[in-house]
Amino acid sequence: MRLVLLGIGQAGGKIVDRFLEYERQTEQDFIEGAVAFNTARADLKELSHVPEHHRQLFGEVDAKGHGVGADTEFAADLAEQDAQQLIRSLDDIPTSRADAFLVVAGLGGGTGSGAAPVLANELDRIYEKPVYGLGVLPASEEEDIFAYNAVRSFRTLVNHVDNLLLFDNDTWLKSGEEVTEAHDRLNGELVRRLSVLFNAGEVTDENVVAESVIDSSEIINTLRGGGVSTIGHASSTLPTDDSSGFSLGNLFGSSDDEPDEIEAMNRITTAARKATRGRLTLPCDVSSSQRALVVTSGPPQWLSRQGIEQSRQWIEEETESMEIRGGDDPRSDSDRVSVTVLFAGVTDIPRIEQLRERALKAAESSGDSDDLSETELDDFADSSVDGSDLKR
Repeated sequence: MRLVLLGIGQAGGKIVDRFLEYERQTEQDFIEGAVAFNTARADLKELSHVPEHHRQLFGEVDAKGHGVGADTEFAADLAEQDAQQLIRSLDDIPTSRADAFLVVAGLGGGTGSGAAPVLANELDRIYEKPVYGLGVLPASEEEDIFAYNAVRSFRTLVNHVDNLLLFDNDTWLKSGEEVTEAHDRLNGELVRRLSVLFNAGEVTDENVVAESVIDSSEIINTLRGGGVSTIGHASSTLPTDDSSGFSLGNLFGSSDDEPDEIEAMNRITTAARKATRGRLTLPCDVSSSQRALVVTSGPPQWLSRQGIEQSRQWIEEETESMEIRGGDDPRSDSDRVSVTVLFAGVTDIPRIEQLRERALKAAESSGDSDDLSETELDDFADSSVDGSDLKR
């Protein structure tokens, strides 16, 4: 799936920068172009892989290149004023070759939270391609204002994109670790999972053909319908011969080139369970998923058809959904078998309730409770996940 990436604000820009770095390191090829937008000049200068001519400062007259702090309304106003300038930044990117746009932002800050919905809406107005959002939720240790901003921007953004993929910083922090120290690691975790998903189906070896090919239409159809999505991932390192010539393949009476079918099947089904019941990019009850896409990757000889089918059936039972897509992604040079699962349209998300409660406290303490009433927050919690009034 070929994407145009648009990072907004400090977090969004850093994540897009990490995407480009990862693509080059792994020699993948799914990014058609990338742009970083910010109201702070210093944040743009920190980027290493986004081309300089695609690092766009906006709102310079009013923000004077110093950012907007945590003022999401100010950021939204600046984006509205400079909307044409933001879109012109894509003029030299071959958008006709892209399958979709991905708008990336941290949802707790100012520039990304406020400007991301504006940019998504402008992209949808001009292009006839899906516009997806990738939002990062603030950790519990961060100030209440970040939860307040996240609630407001979350509800707005989810209604301006075709689907909103979420990553929860709180879930991925290690014990005693601070967000400021963990940004690089967290961004790496997010980028690896999404890269596996979006790069699935790319032909790396003309002599190897997938049994069930995953192309952009599979991802688009899974994300169709709006709402919130999350991703699970798990992998298993394959056995190799040591100096004594021992390997698991030999133990089961086969060579590494032709692994035992039971061993191959078990590795896939176990990875599928770990991907589903382990840490998701956003914790949720997967039984509330409306759709799912299962990507099984690894050396072609290890991609057991029975294991792939059993995994798909098991995830169908776990999600209680009949709309489960899947396929294999053969990688001849890989040393592991991995399963990546995209759960789309999830509705049972406890993290939303936690953010809602913190946002209400922040609103009350700042005297803005009339601006962000409990009724509005309840509406947010309902509408942001059930897809009833989301962009189609």
